[in-house]
Amino acid sequence: LIFLRHHIDDSLKYEYLTVENPLELWQNLNDRFEHLKAVVLPNALNDWSQLRFQDFKTVSEYNSTLFKIVSQLKMCGEVITEDMLLEKTYQTFHASNVLLQQQYRLHGFKKYRELIRYLLIAEQNNELLLQNHENRPTGSAPLPEVNATPFHFGGRVRGRGRVRGSGRNQNFLGPRNNNSMKWQNPDTKQRQK
Repeated sequence: LIFLRHHIDDSLKYEYLTVENPLELWQNLNDRFEHLKAVVLPNALNDWSQLRFQDFKTVSEYNSTLFKIVSQLKMCGEVITEDMLLEKTYQTFHASNVLLQQQYRLHGFKKYRELIRYLLIAEQNNELLLQNHENRPTGSAPLPEVNATPFHFGGRVRGRGRVRGSGRNQNFLGPRNNNSMKWQNPDTKQRQK
């Protein structure tokens, strides 16, 4: 009785203040608010039919809205099973995620909370991948080091230069003396003459 009176709305406290029997208080409240089921049920059924996983930005938002609707349906006496929750989620995936939906179906979830756990993990991993992609998009090379200089080794050029003999930039690093493996600066030849 104390619990009921504590949680009851202030306007109702005064109306039922004289009722001493908890069963009688419960029955009076039930009689008074029984008609609300007739008002809530059509709205809850409509919300259930309109609910789409694809309409939400996050899995948490979808999950919260789903359970709000489910609690209203249960309050009105409707039975919502785990299979109904799973099917509702699978059937309302975005059309571009049909393959993902099939993979989750094949996993064989028996409980809705298991599916949501996997969806939350996938969402977190996806956010991490998107953050990494925004930092450096796929296919973009890392920036070269500021002090890095290209050097020639075994016929291949390391760094940003080109291989000699390719027809382009043949004197990029100056002429090379093949016997000594030393680089010669073109200016030193002119000074030696």
